[in-house]
Amino acid sequence: MSNTACPEPLRIAGIQQDSIVDGPGIRYVIFTQGCPHHCPGCHNPQTHDPKGGREADVHRILSQIAANPLASGVTFSGGEPFWQAEALVLVAEEVKKLGKHLMIYTGYLYEQLADSGEPGVRRLLELADLLVDGPFVMEKRDLTLPYRGSSNQRVIDLLKTREQGEMVLYRSGYDALSF
Repeated sequence: MSNTACPEPLRIAGIQQDSIVDGPGIRYVIFTQGCPHHCPGCHNPQTHDPKGGREADVHRILSQIAANPLASGVTFSGGEPFWQAEALVLVAEEVKKLGKHLMIYTGYLYEQLADSGEPGVRRLLELADLLVDGPFVMEKRDLTLPYRGSSNQRVIDLLKTREQGEMVLYRSGYDALSF
């Protein structure tokens, strides 16, 4: 999941402070820089280069999140967030302290991440509420699906998955503010 070529501290491609398409409710979205998947048809190909983007000021990001009363949650997108798992743990922990919902997009499968021995990867999974997993597959592109671009991708309710001890898929229609 992590990559020695991926620079530390956190590198990002950009931020969207008021998104309504990257998860339930109004989201603060952090687009991480660097991705090993290079999915054909990716809508963020500029995020692939791990040396691209810019170094993030994590304290500034956290201040913006805390100051945004409309944002019900934060989304880590990419790039590949789990490529910078250790750097994102601090952000995720602070997001949860603020009482915000946390959603993460990944090209990896949940099973790969759950079996990872990497502490940052495991910790991000513990902190996240929703996970969209799997690579984007152009042949399975479906713009009618909530929060994902292709039908092979899953939206996993990690809260319920942890409670029930087995994978539970997210049912759209949840009240985003109930998280």
